[in-house]
Amino acid sequence: MWTSASRGRMAKIEKKTKRYPSDLTDEEWSAVEPFLPKAGSTGSPRRTDLREVLNAIRYLVRSGCEWRMLPIHFPPWQTVYWWFRRLARRLMFRTIHEIALMIDRARSGRTVEPSAAVLDSQSVKAPAAQGTRGYDGAKKIVGRKRHIAVDTDGRLLMVNLTTADIADSAGAQIVLDALVKRWPRIKHLFADSAYDRRQLLDKAAFLDFTVEIVKRTEAAFVVLPRRWVVERTFAWMTRHRRLVRDYEARLDVSHAMIDIAMAALLIRRISHP
Repeated sequence: MWTSASRGRMAKIEKKTKRYPSDLTDEEWSAVEPFLPKAGSTGSPRRTDLREVLNAIRYLVRSGCEWRMLPIHFPPWQTVYWWFRRLARRLMFRTIHEIALMIDRARSGRTVEPSAAVLDSQSVKAPAAQGTRGYDGAKKIVGRKRHIAVDTDGRLLMVNLTTADIADSAGAQIVLDALVKRWPRIKHLFADSAYDRRQLLDKAAFLDFTVEIVKRTEAAFVVLPRRWVVERTFAWMTRHRRLVRDYEARLDVSHAMIDIAMAALLIRRISHP
């Protein structure tokens, strides 16, 4: 729920943007600019302002519009899309997100690399994903499933995108493999009863993970901290309309959209404490 203090903080930040609330402020741009490709020393000068390109991409993710429907204040949509594909292939959005994650952890007094993570999944409709969607019988959704791991504060650590018919425990196995490589300090995992499966637990033990199953209580409504944290992360995602459903035909594009959304949240938090 938005409080009066948070509304006032957001109003101050939006005054620093050029046109839309999703635009980069000067502080945010100074944090992102060092990671972007530099203009070549030879040849014709770059005609496109990369800050405006990023503003257009952030606007698209936050508003949920199509590429061809970007407002005229931004560069041509063909130019924006070309830069998006180039930066996504270089994993630039993922790199920016992970560095912002570590900076935000250090800023909050935690170690740069987490030692514990929370697992969960979310099924979303995928109306345009031909051939790469399935049916989730439990949620009665035709689409894709996002298997994620977050730290104990809700920052996104890893995501695995599959068709919606893949079981939570099966999709989490890819997440475990990725966590070992990217975040080797993580040893403790929290998950709900959907992950209490022998195959997953055996693999977790083989990879030196300890899995703690957090089960529901019999009370009507009790906040379970380790489960509530990851649900809040899903809420952060779906505040970006492009992520309410999975509109992308390619999984790597969907992954890049998630990285852009979560990086924007962290960069704004870091730049405007």
